[in-house]
Amino acid sequence: MDYQFYLDKFQASANLIDTKILEEKNILLNVGVVLDSVFLKLYKKEWTNDLEDPLNAKTRIFFSIWVNDHTLNNRKIYYNIHALKLRNLKGYSITSRNFAEIFRLHFKDFENNWENVSLKHGPLTLMEGWKNLEEENMKNTIVNLANNFLEIEYLINETLEKFKNK
Repeated sequence: MDYQFYLDKFQASANLIDTKILEEKNILLNVGVVLDSVFLKLYKKEWTNDLEDPLNAKTRIFFSIWVNDHTLNNRKIYYNIHALKLRNLKGYSITSRNFAEIFRLHFKDFENNWENVSLKHGPLTLMEGWKNLEEENMKNTIVNLANNFLEIEYLINETLEKFKNK
């Protein structure tokens, strides 16, 4: 895989995402490489304990779009929402399964907006899906997926609120 090529494509896509909306929603964006995959991640510092390194924290929630050798061989680009080690999220009493259940129940109203999405994962992957990868349209695909997430990110906050310590 030509990492620089895909990093450039993902960064070009990131540059097209409305920064005003990101600021309004307090969402951070990062493009990089992890586990042999090029990714774009959207996340909030409030969704982690580690404010110094929310991107790599053990306890965190984030939306990710990625490609790697396997996805490219299958001509697909993948996306998901991960919720990692939420039982350790400060200020909340969360069981991962309950969190995933409630989030997925509310996500069902938006499921039709997400191509090839599946909710049939363990509690760490709240949802995951893929889209066909067309090189000439990759930037638009990435931007559209990010915008879809920006429309539903509030579901994470609403779900977290149910587990907030009183």
